Amino acid sequence: MQKMGLNEIRSRFLKFFESKDHYVRESYSLIPNNDKSLLLVSAGMAPLKNYFSGVEVPPSKRMSTCQKCIRTGDIENVGITARHATFFEMLGNFSFGDYFKRESIKWGWEFVTEHLNMPVDKIWVTVYENDDEAYDIWSNEMNFPKERIVKLGKDDNFWEIGIGPCGPCSEMYFDRGEEYGCDNPDCKPGCDCDRYLEFWNHVFTQFNRDEEGNYNQLENKNIDTGMGLERIGCIMQGVDTIFEVDTIKSILNAVEKVANVEYGKNPKNDMSIRVITDHIRAVSFLVGDGVLPSNEGRGYVLRRLLRRAARHGKLLGIKQSFLYELVDEVIKVSGEAYPVLVEKESYIKKVIRIEEEKFSETIDQGSEILNSYIEELKKLGNKTLSGENAFKLYDTYGFPIDLTKEILEEENLLVDEVSFNEEMEKQKQRARTARGNMDAESWKEDPLSKLDTSISSKFDGYEVLDMTGKVKAIVKDNEIVNSASEGDEVTIVVDNTTFYPEGGGQVGDCGILLNDNANIEVVETRKGANNSIRHIGFVKSGVVSTNDELKTLVNKEKRIASARNHTATHLLHKALKEVLGDHVNQAGSLVNTERLRFDITHFEAISKEELKLIEEKVNEAILASLDIKYENMSINEAKERGATALFGEKYGNSVRVVSMGDYSMELCGGTHLKNTSQVGMFKILSEGGVAAGVRRIEAITGKAVYEYLKEKETIISEVCTSLKSKEENLLQRINSLLEENKNLGKELHDVKTKMTLQSSDSILDSKVEVSGVSLITNKFEGMDMDTLRETADKLRDKLVSGVVVLANIADDKVNFVVTATKDVIEKGVHSGNIVREVAKVAGGKGGGRPNMAQAGSTEISKVDQALDFASEVIKTQVK
Repeated sequence: MQKMGLNEIRSRFLKFFESKDHYVRESYSLIPNNDKSLLLVSAGMAPLKNYFSGVEVPPSKRMSTCQKCIRTGDIENVGITARHATFFEMLGNFSFGDYFKRESIKWGWEFVTEHLNMPVDKIWVTVYENDDEAYDIWSNEMNFPKERIVKLGKDDNFWEIGIGPCGPCSEMYFDRGEEYGCDNPDCKPGCDCDRYLEFWNHVFTQFNRDEEGNYNQLENKNIDTGMGLERIGCIMQGVDTIFEVDTIKSILNAVEKVANVEYGKNPKNDMSIRVITDHIRAVSFLVGDGVLPSNEGRGYVLRRLLRRAARHGKLLGIKQSFLYELVDEVIKVSGEAYPVLVEKESYIKKVIRIEEEKFSETIDQGSEILNSYIEELKKLGNKTLSGENAFKLYDTYGFPIDLTKEILEEENLLVDEVSFNEEMEKQKQRARTARGNMDAESWKEDPLSKLDTSISSKFDGYEVLDMTGKVKAIVKDNEIVNSASEGDEVTIVVDNTTFYPEGGGQVGDCGILLNDNANIEVVETRKGANNSIRHIGFVKSGVVSTNDELKTLVNKEKRIASARNHTATHLLHKALKEVLGDHVNQAGSLVNTERLRFDITHFEAISKEELKLIEEKVNEAILASLDIKYENMSINEAKERGATALFGEKYGNSVRVVSMGDYSMELCGGTHLKNTSQVGMFKILSEGGVAAGVRRIEAITGKAVYEYLKEKETIISEVCTSLKSKEENLLQRINSLLEENKNLGKELHDVKTKMTLQSSDSILDSKVEVSGVSLITNKFEGMDMDTLRETADKLRDKLVSGVVVLANIADDKVNFVVTATKDVIEKGVHSGNIVREVAKVAGGKGGGRPNMAQAGSTEISKVDQALDFASEVIKTQVK
């Protein structure tokens, strides 16, 4: 058997199935597209689920991919064992109603024996115990030795997720040799020992399980195979763990170098090295696909992996940020197969570096909370931290349990690991339940999915807004019907339409479906099963039936308004990259008739100056009257020409490229204008953050800008009337009024201060002695904070020695100020502690320095009580 690297195995696999007329597609993103049932892509077939269920028509009936995957269910075991991993690649070949068991088995055998040159006598296979067809193909047609074909039960060789498509499996195993086996003389695949390594699973999806548990034969049977690239790499390279496979070992060696620690010398260090090696692969790919650290969803998965890796770096003695530097090695070994890593190198590094730096702050925060727990344990004479508190540190603050244990051990304390694990298991169960519910939900049948797969819709509305189409299906009350009449809410599928279905961020068209017998108002248009287009609305008059001819009349004004905003998003995308940098990528969009919303990956607020420049660049492109050109080409040609892919789109082998002069070129299936000048004008309304590292821009175009300017013009006119000023003098008039107001405020402040100081003698006469310290308390109303502090300073200076406690009531709030002279501070008096306790009486809080402090509260009725309490506080302070 020839030793073969991971990159070569991947390449050979994809080329092999390309030779078998498969459409070879690059890996889908780790972020599931339009699939709420998945947090992240965790299996090779996951992105193809709609093709298997018939909701979407695949680009080819035969496909092959090497899909990047993330699984975090066993994250606690990653590093502890040498076989667990969060990131992996899954090789797969798929058939959607084309070939079935015979070809799948035949080609699988051909690839492993003729292209990988695996020794025939080392290969075993398993089949489902009731799948005689697969058994006969292996034994009679492939002449595979019957003694190496093992029949296994439903738990091992039958794939299903609740209701929906399912079927038997046939797995291929590699015999690693007796030294890996057990004492059972009948040891074979299915045994729990390590001798037989499963490396390729062929799933024959031939049934549909209904809600009653019946298994019904599918009309169109599918093939779904999966072979873990890292696992077959172990076999081909004769190593025991994925961490010894060439590309992964290269990353491991880079970790050794940065940590200055040799792998294989210390079990604890080895664990940390494995954690970092695995996690840096995962986070590099996650960030490259657009995931950003956050406290929920896939962002939390990323954050957890990053922080776990950073923590193990600290255990290895690495003090500085280092993870972002390891990205270079990930790109070196995987960049050729996954160009997105190369394209986004600087962006990936920046995300990882910033999150790693934030984690240092998290450790500080977690340590502070843990120290408070330790103090409490010592007060109570307890030796064990509760599992609930340990889990709170872990789950809420990202504080690793191993760090908690380490710090506690230094204090001769323990953690209740049993209850911690119980809390952890509760969380896992909640996650499993949620995933299970979503998986079951995802396979629910759509009425339109029951249609003949030949029934589909052709969108032909780029150039024209009306044409005739034949009604292929009508849905009413979630059932397929033959006709619908006036007043019915319906979904109608026609074979040819000018209505654009919602997609790529653009809302669907609205308009009318019309013939002599019926008038249907369409309020929205969406994509449906089997590549159909759904016209959703209601029958305004008449009766519509299957096979009727209908005119598809798109609302022209709304179509152009949407196209105007969509064209502007392309210009905006380009301008953002020019002003902010190439790291900017689309993270979401919404284009409707009224405005556009555009989300981008960017780490800081966009300044007013940058927004102004971006807006100028877009308007310059509009005024340049750039012709908009549409071309269909292969995905590879589009990439070679520099076309930008847009968020949320699934691209087949042939793509539509939209070019606006030489300024913008993007892959897009949406509707646009013929020339950028038709946008009219572009105006940014707002910019803000919507998630960690994601900024949102909202803007308007065309007539909406005109209406916006009219509104601003009206406001300016009304302001001019109120201020009795001409528009050209308005700014000068406002500045004059502001200056006048400022001077009046200063005069008022001076008057109040003078009046207060005039009464200071009477205030001083009210002083009392508390434990040898002079104390003055007083209450004011309507005084601003500056005047209150100034008054306190003046009274303290006149007092010479003592404490001044003042309160002021204004705007339904109370402000307290406390100040003390130097000599009483030396006796133990502390203004910050006094104001804190005084404010508490009135339901407030505050603090400050020994010589000056302030606080606030809202319980006005308790002000006098609070001031009286100042003497009690001083009694406890004086030494």
